[in-house]
Amino acid sequence: MKLSVPKSEDSPAQATQAFMRLRATLFLSLSLVWLLAVGGGRAQDSSSIEYQLKAAFLLNFTKFVEWPPAAFAKADSPIVLGILGENPFGEVLKGKTINNRLLKVEPFRSLAEVTNCHILFIRASEKERLPAIIQSLGKACVLTVGDEIDGFTARGMINFVQREKKIRFQINEAAAKRADLKISSKLLSLAVR
Repeated sequence: MKLSVPKSEDSPAQATQAFMRLRATLFLSLSLVWLLAVGGGRAQDSSSIEYQLKAAFLLNFTKFVEWPPAAFAKADSPIVLGILGENPFGEVLKGKTINNRLLKVEPFRSLAEVTNCHILFIRASEKERLPAIIQSLGKACVLTVGDEIDGFTARGMINFVQREKKIRFQINEAAAKRADLKISSKLLSLAVR
């Protein structure tokens, strides 16, 4: 995806779209830099860095997804990130807030738990259970995010993918709409096909 500063000969719609894409990319980039800086001076392996980047993406996804009001018990209820499989994020997400809501990370083991969150991060180790996971969610307002699972976006909503040694993501907007979630056009414009 090539990003450029809007040119004077662009139509207003093209200029707006280019500006929004540039702004969203800058926002994500700055968030990633911040997250790496928080990791600070200790040596980290590539897996640790990969999941710090994915954590930054998850934080930003929540800023560009709108849940219906009924998805939260109260105005200050936390956003719950459920993780199926081993938690690869460690303490990176601890204490983070998004849109004035605390982010609460919960490890899940059983399918009965998956509807008790707003975001469900599904590790590749859970690939064989994916049809059962998606079925157990039904129409719950849960944003499903796959950890580089082949074919995930046929059923789930957002899937991390590797492209040219970079972490990218794919989005299935129709699956999000079925769960009554609204994904911002800004986020949609950054997804790869």
